[in-house]
Order: sequence, then structure tokens, then C-alpha cells
Amino acid sequence: MRKITRRSFLTAAMSCGAAAALSACGGSTASSAAASSVASAASASGSAAGKKFTVGICQLVQHAALDAATQGFEDALTDSFGEDVTFDFQNAQGDSATCATITNGFVSAGVDLIMANATPALQAAQAATNDIPILGTSVTEYGVALGLTDFSGVVGGNISGTSDLAPLDQQAAMIVEWMPEVKKVGLLYCSAEANSQYQVDEVQKYLEEKGVVVTQYSFADSNDLSSVCQNAANENDALYVPTDNTVAANTGIVDGICRPAKKPVFAGEEGICSGCGVATLSISYYDLGYTTGEMAVKILNGEADISSMPIEYTDVTKKYNKTICDDLGLTVPEGYVAIEA
Repeated sequence: MRKITRRSFLTAAMSCGAAAALSACGGSTASSAAASSVASAASASGSAAGKKFTVGICQLVQHAALDAATQGFEDALTDSFGEDVTFDFQNAQGDSATCATITNGFVSAGVDLIMANATPALQAAQAATNDIPILGTSVTEYGVALGLTDFSGVVGGNISGTSDLAPLDQQAAMIVEWMPEVKKVGLLYCSAEANSQYQVDEVQKYLEEKGVVVTQYSFADSNDLSSVCQNAANENDALYVPTDNTVAANTGIVDGICRPAKKPVFAGEEGICSGCGVATLSISYYDLGYTTGEMAVKILNGEADISSMPIEYTDVTKKYNKTICDDLGLTVPEGYVAIEA
């Protein structure tokens, strides 16, 4: 079971629409009993050792992918520590300045570890402390996110984590696989997200190598997403959206423009694809979060030095949105799995 001691949301309502809530997967009674037994044993062991931990979680915004990563992270820690770990979860509602307020609060409270879910949260945590261990997740490229000129897989200092980066050359190839005759592709992303800029730059390079004309369409925030998306749909055969948090929280806007216009949207992750896309090379954000949680367990137990822990990655799966593909009359290439409704 998910154990949360305190969930502090800084505003009562979200500033942007959320993607569909993540559904918890049910297990068998035997599995549940086994999990409960393991958690109880872990709790007893932790209590005997006299160790109790408080972990601060700063999540940039609520949407399916980030929610799943947080769930996986909490589950991994609870599986190991049982009742001896508590979580202070706080949602920044999509505001980078709020991430700074949250992470500074964690430092003042003296939490044992900070989990930063998405790039702006990681950047805020980096600025807040050089001492408390920080694990990022749902971060695409740590060198770009943290301004590292010589990044080679290990951040060093008090930071490590997991990356949601899917191979960008394969993302570009996916678009051409689905639309061999594609001429123009628009890349839609939020200019406030450094890792979104990185992704579209890379995808543009690979698409141009295939002879596709590529145009970038950036928007500052959710307020101008609609007008920018409309321009992109008008001027291109298809759109590509990276793992962009602002789009992920506002997929209804993109779908409401692109599907009626018969313009396919290819996405960098499953949550966006579920809301407005036709296909994606996607990771499991739950698994990504769980891996981050396993890293946290090693740090808190003193089994690993965060300064030498490399960034970890996970595998991708080819997935498609059956409803939108059917509406657009698209033929699904072999090897793609339908996203579960």
C-alpha cells in the first residue's frame, strides 16, 4: 500500500488541466499478503536498527507520467522500510518558482533525502542544497538540466537519479515509419523546459537527415499553447511532442486541435500519447520511479555513495493510441502495442 504521511498541495486547484489519473493495478490476495508480509518484516528490521527516514518529494505538476513515477518511488521505499519511512509530497502546480519554495522548505525541515520529479524540480533542489541527497526522476538529460559541460553519466556531488530519455533517433524514425510520405513535421514544446528544447533539437536533426522539413513551435506556458498548436497543425503534415510536462498536463487542447484537422501527433511518452497522440516509444514511468526508489534505499542504508551513482535508464516499448488511430484511418505498423484504456 502507498503510505503518505502528509500531502501538501500549495494551491487548491491546478493551474492547468491534468491528464487522466493513474489507475492502481490490483494483485491477487496471495500476492497482497506476501507484499504485506515483506513490508512488515522490513518495518520490523528498520525499527530494530532504530532508523526512521523522512523523504521530501517535489513534483512539478500533476499528470499521469509524473504521478506514476512518484507512486513507483514511494512503493520501492515502502517495500524496503515499511512504516519507518514517511513522505512529504508537495505538488508545484507547474510553477518553477514554487519548486524552489518547496525544496527550500525541505532543507529547512532537514529531510533525509529529496526526490525531484521533473527537470524544474531537480534544478530547484540543486539550488537549495549541496548536502542533502537529491534523486531526480522524469528528467531527460542531466547534463542539459544542470548545465554540466562535461557530463558523462555521473553528476557527482549530492545528485543522481533516473532518466526518461527514449532514443531520439528512434523517435524520428517512428514518425517516418508511420508516415513514409511525410513532408513537414512541427515540433511542439514549452520553451520554459530545457529538456524539451534538447529533445526537439535532436529530433529535428534526425528528421532533416531523412529529408523532412522541420519547424519548431515553442510556447511559453499553457496560456499560449492553443494558438501555437493551431499554427503548427495548419502548417504541417504531423506534429511531434517530446516528454514535455506542460503538454502532458494539457493534452486535451492539442487533441481538440489536431484530431479534427486530421494531423497525427507523435509523442515522447505514453501519457501524452494517451491524451492526444497516435504513437510513441514509451517507458514505464512507474518502473522509472521504482528504480529511483531503489537508489534511495541504497543511499539511506549507507550502501551507496550518491556522488558516484550513475544515472539509470529503462527500456522503451512501441505503443499506439487505438482510438485516435481509428479516427484518423491510420494503419498500425507491426510491433506496436495498444495503450490500455
